[in-house]
Amino acid sequence: MAKRKGTPKQKHIPLRTCIACRETKPKRELTRVVLVPEQGLVIDATGKVNGRGAYVCSRRVCWDQAIKRGALARALRARLAQEDIAMLEAYANSIEEYEVEAELGSSTKASDEQSTT
Repeated sequence: MAKRKGTPKQKHIPLRTCIACRETKPKRELTRVVLVPEQGLVIDATGKVNGRGAYVCSRRVCWDQAIKRGALARALRARLAQEDIAMLEAYANSIEEYEVEAELGSSTKASDEQSTT
């Protein structure tokens, strides 16, 4: 059997759906929240923790919808304890701060580039 030459094979990129906004994105762009029987609710940075998982975008609006509308509890098929909700809200607040810093950094870089040209 002859091998194909010239066209490199594209690597498969796994897609997942955000439980809040229902947008399909590459798995690496979403944050996975896992319900582990022994540990409870865990935010999985590696994507390899065993347990029932759900994916959420890195936008604050999606985290609010997932927590307050019950989409996260529905996706995990469990009731969330108050301490789990508090942990998720703290994580969502840290994402918002990071995004604001990133936006400010990129806007100052763009203005610096425009002023030098």
